[in-house]
Amino acid sequence: MTSRSAYSIICRQRYRVFILGITFVSYTAYHLSRRPLSVVKNVLSQNCSTLKPPPDVHITSQNKDTWCSWAPFDGKDANELLGYLDSAFLFMYAFFMFVSGFVAERVDLRYFLAIGMLMSGVFTYLFGLAYSQGIHSFTYLIIVQLFCGAFQSTGWPSLVTCLGNWFGKARRGLLFGLWNSHLYLGNILGAYVAGVYVEENWGYSFIIPAGIVGVSGFLIFLFLVPAPEDVGCKTPVYHHGSFGESTETAPLIDEKINPNLEFPNSNKAITFWGALKIPGVIDFSLCLFFAKLVSYTFLFWLPKYIASSTPLSSEQSAYLSVPFDIGGIIGGVLAGYIADHTGASAVTCASLLGIAVPTLFLYDAFGQTDMISNIVLQVIGGAAVNGPYALITTAVSAELGTHKSLMGNSKALATVTAIIDGTGSVGAAIGPLLAGFVSETSWNNVFYMVMVSDFLAVLALLRVVWHEARRLRRKGSWCCVICACCSKIWV
Repeated sequence: MTSRSAYSIICRQRYRVFILGITFVSYTAYHLSRRPLSVVKNVLSQNCSTLKPPPDVHITSQNKDTWCSWAPFDGKDANELLGYLDSAFLFMYAFFMFVSGFVAERVDLRYFLAIGMLMSGVFTYLFGLAYSQGIHSFTYLIIVQLFCGAFQSTGWPSLVTCLGNWFGKARRGLLFGLWNSHLYLGNILGAYVAGVYVEENWGYSFIIPAGIVGVSGFLIFLFLVPAPEDVGCKTPVYHHGSFGESTETAPLIDEKINPNLEFPNSNKAITFWGALKIPGVIDFSLCLFFAKLVSYTFLFWLPKYIASSTPLSSEQSAYLSVPFDIGGIIGGVLAGYIADHTGASAVTCASLLGIAVPTLFLYDAFGQTDMISNIVLQVIGGAAVNGPYALITTAVSAELGTHKSLMGNSKALATVTAIIDGTGSVGAAIGPLLAGFVSETSWNNVFYMVMVSDFLAVLALLRVVWHEARRLRRKGSWCCVICACCSKIWV
């Protein structure tokens, strides 16, 4: 190895470490700024009958239970209105996710991300401004949520594309599993920041995260390097020249290559329909639709559920919702590790989602009996629910975005990522909206809803699971698929 090539390798490795760090901080900030509303819900709408009113508040039989709530969330339809706020953000996020994936393939990611983060900060700040300015207009809050959702959509396809540009396939599942912990770290930090201010001045629960995401956007503008070629580094190799077996693991679905897919051996950006033809994209998109429905239902409603089912305060409920995100970190790393060592991403996802169903049932039935049960079941449920979500949105998306059927086309990663996460985001929008309506009848029904969704997520992956099972059998395993996976992990 020449000194020049050795220097190039060291230089590229240093850039990779830096890219991991700056993109991790970036999406941590994105998620930190999404969390406050789930915490602030507890003070926007609360039972005021146990609280002592200030001298300037006149208590009547009509407002004795709602005088401390924030209009317009002081009526019987409060949960429905809060559900509309969630869905305004999430439906706009889902819609613009597809747009962002299309745009991200065609513009400088550094500018695209920086603008998205700065504007996310602006609209998060405008929501918090409602407290100090006494804004009670539901229309104002809905509009702010719509714009915030649109600008937040710039993050995921751009960051996954940037990471995919810098890293090949080796240990991608574990790498992305560790990197993907930024979602849950952002949720944890967001819950903590919002919890500190929620009871005294909930406006700061939004304003502080708004400043953090804005500063992070400025750092992205100054320092992000979207691709190795921007600094003269060699682009990672995803597949061998023949586009047969991948360099590290077998393809997700071993189907015949379609040489006419779109733009073979070209750097022309792939179209939406061309990306849909990639084997596995539709399957994982549908799976993520249901998996993300569950994840975001917990993200936006878990503190509210804890406050309603325990004697804890709004601040304490925010802190007690943190174990679910800790479980998400564990599940993301575990799912990535297993997928790396087995090459069976679909089996990994289906197995964890299968575990999630009984765990959620147990949490609903026994989670509120004592603090230890609540925390333990949250951690297990968070791992089982969010592990597949983390794997699909990172390593699986990157794998499909560089699928061998693309014949070397390097302009598909952001589009594929946007299709998968965009479809999942539609589910994420529907889940909290349904939870707002269903919780008016019973929180038990909310848990039945998420358990059914997890089961449907498993069904969506059956075709890919079957392909992976056949591939594992061809490799010489005479045991069941789970045994094959376990044997490959420990060998």
